[in-house]
Amino acid sequence: MNKPFEPTFESLRQYSAPEWFRDAKFGIWSHWGPQSVPMFGDWYARNMYIEGTPQYEYHLRHYGHPSKFGYKDLCALWRAENFDPNALMAKYHKAGARYFLSQGTHHDHFFNYDSQINRMNSVNVGPHKDILAMWKAAADKYGMPFGISEHLGASFSWWRVNKGCDKMGPYTGVPYDGNDPAYQDFYFANQEHGTENPHDASPWYTENESFRAYWQQCIGEMIDRFQPELLYTDGSLPFGSHWHNRPDGVMDEDLSYQHGLDIVARLYNTSIRKHGENKAVYLQKDRRPEIYSVGVLDIEKSQLPGIMPEPWHTDTCIGNWFYDVHSPYKQPEQIIEMLVDIISKNGVMLLNILQRPDGTIDEYADYILDQIGQWFAINSEAVYATRPWRVFGEGETRVKIEGFREDKTDWNRSDFRFTQKDGAVYAFMMGAKGGETVTLRSFAQEDIHSVELLGYGPVPFAKEYGVLVVSLPEKLPSLCANALKIR
Repeated sequence: MNKPFEPTFESLRQYSAPEWFRDAKFGIWSHWGPQSVPMFGDWYARNMYIEGTPQYEYHLRHYGHPSKFGYKDLCALWRAENFDPNALMAKYHKAGARYFLSQGTHHDHFFNYDSQINRMNSVNVGPHKDILAMWKAAADKYGMPFGISEHLGASFSWWRVNKGCDKMGPYTGVPYDGNDPAYQDFYFANQEHGTENPHDASPWYTENESFRAYWQQCIGEMIDRFQPELLYTDGSLPFGSHWHNRPDGVMDEDLSYQHGLDIVARLYNTSIRKHGENKAVYLQKDRRPEIYSVGVLDIEKSQLPGIMPEPWHTDTCIGNWFYDVHSPYKQPEQIIEMLVDIISKNGVMLLNILQRPDGTIDEYADYILDQIGQWFAINSEAVYATRPWRVFGEGETRVKIEGFREDKTDWNRSDFRFTQKDGAVYAFMMGAKGGETVTLRSFAQEDIHSVELLGYGPVPFAKEYGVLVVSLPEKLPSLCANALKIR
């Protein structure tokens, strides 16, 4: 059995990502909970308490004023009556996913399992189902590593708006239901953060030590109950924000990281006791190596410009984070092209498939899964268990990296992305079309013996003056990112 980790940076920086994670490449996320009920997108539990926002206006007209019908009442409307995790997991596995992540709790402080700490959970309220336990059983059935996302760390200050009141209109000065002492355990005693400028969600992490201890207790319960292979924190490693530079140049660790370090060590040591070695992955979003090296760096709705030596992770979604009737979906081609670009740089991609409040997915989400699955059926050998090649690609086109922006990239036939496995290099053609001749300039030093188009077979090629030229058939087998296997 491997040596347990200590809850220190020194110990946890010895971490390395398990092989299953490096091999899996593609996972699916259920970012789902009571905030899906209005079908009005992300941060509903916060924005319903901010006068003038579209979600506030919708809530006022559809459910009533948040002094009378608050978020606790919305939670009771979540039924998940048609939730069939086995059927969904079958779709996700067929679509190519090789790990699965379920939301344990969002910033709304509602827990998707039978918590003994928080009474506002999916067994006591709403669905009366242990959502996490059901997802885990389905993931186990398909041999998919199971993970939990926790968004609780930001909740205490994020949700201060439920203590406010309207500034105009017939409910001027009437306190929202977050002021109800009977539900203070759910809405938090977070008055210290005030309600001025409710549109500002900072600070992300409160300095309230009682809440920090509560966070550690809750996430510890999730780890102990489900023994997840992944734990995702929506933010940086709790609860630190900086390092201190001493006059002698030595960096002192901010002691406020200790709750986070305790949880990461608990996650890894739980895995060691279960497997004899650590197979768990901790994901957080601080991009400083001194922080993210305790686990794996996660980059929300964005990517890296080149190959990172250690594996990294990105999370994205087909539309909004929660089901939203106003939000269009990405096309399957864009999702596949994003995946290929990410894995060429040593990344792993997690895709949120949106669920309606009843637990089902809509026809267009089904279509996206089907199209991705058809692509994987042809190209999976160029994805699973591959590693980056000596360059991630060639061609001048780059994915735009700007905040959470995710535009579809306008590829052309000179653009390729590479992976390698078992002596073969896979060249994904990002913009090539059937009947064209493509030119690859990255193989000047390689002796080429064969070129195969996955899903088709051998294709004519020639290498002259260090340039590899490949002739493509009139019809390509995949809808996009067709892969050449080069030996």
